Amino acid sequence: MPDDIHVRGSVSIPESELGWRFSRSSGPGGQHVNTSATAAELSFDVAASPSLPETLKARALERLAGRLVRGVLTIRAEEYRSQARNRDAARTRLGALLAEATAPPPKKRIPKKIPRGINERRLENKKRRSDVKRQRSRRWD
Repeated sequence: MPDDIHVRGSVSIPESELGWRFSRSSGPGGQHVNTSATAAELSFDVAASPSLPETLKARALERLAGRLVRGVLTIRAEEYRSQARNRDAARTRLGALLAEATAPPPKKRIPKKIPRGINERRLENKKRRSDVKRQRSRRWD
């Protein structure tokens, strides 16, 4: 259970559904970067996952459509010097991404009628400003 990635409520993804690839990190870093495979690439097949309920799966597929390639979500983590920390970072990002993608849609806003008093006060202020400006524009003889 500690290897599972918590998504939402009682829904979690077991480690067996995740695919890992490791490669050398890009950028500067000296000899350590050139010799060790510390960058972690995590793949998760959203479309074929048995652990996601159909409603959450459909929601995730719709919201992550721009990031999916044939239903597979890929996350690359290479910000740390160790493979273990990059693995943890990728798992954390996957959990956050899926939690956000499977969130229920926000409630619809119900427009309310503007109270009569507020509208009357607004019109009264407009009249007052109009009178002030009209009096300023009159000529003095």
